[in-house]
Amino acid sequence: MEKRRRSNREDNERERSEFDQKVVEVKRVTRVVAGGKRMRFRALVVIGDHKGKVGMGLKKGADFAESVNKATNAAKKNMIVVPLVNGTIPHEINMKYKSSSLMLKPARPGTGVIAGGAVRQVFDLAGVRNVVSKMLGSNNKVNNIKAVFAAFGKMKSKEAMRQMRK
Repeated sequence: MEKRRRSNREDNERERSEFDQKVVEVKRVTRVVAGGKRMRFRALVVIGDHKGKVGMGLKKGADFAESVNKATNAAKKNMIVVPLVNGTIPHEINMKYKSSSLMLKPARPGTGVIAGGAVRQVFDLAGVRNVVSKMLGSNNKVNNIKAVFAAFGKMKSKEAMRQMRK
């Protein structure tokens, strides 16, 4: 039998089905150069598999589609694993990233995701079904999402918490 090579399109479809993506924010950014103003787009994209893997990308491009593609590729490179326990986070954590402060608390089943804006999208893509969170300080979506990722990075699994107590 003859082996059939997959095309780039089939590879892209397979990759897309692996992770869901959400474009959190796209902003026009301009810089002043000698001939006038140069306009670009900055995209903030979060990707996840709803099973504990989530990534974030922030990139600029000449047009909307290019910036989103660049941010998606950056998000795939910056994936982290969220320690989940029965659909929630393992313990309470307070995190500060620049001017954004974030409080995360585990919640009982049936509570749902109590979070605002950009943080809610991260929890949805990470597969966190029950959590209570509060953003303090800043409304900046980029800093709030980076605070969530910093909190996920500091979280410990239940087994690690038990070993620390011993």
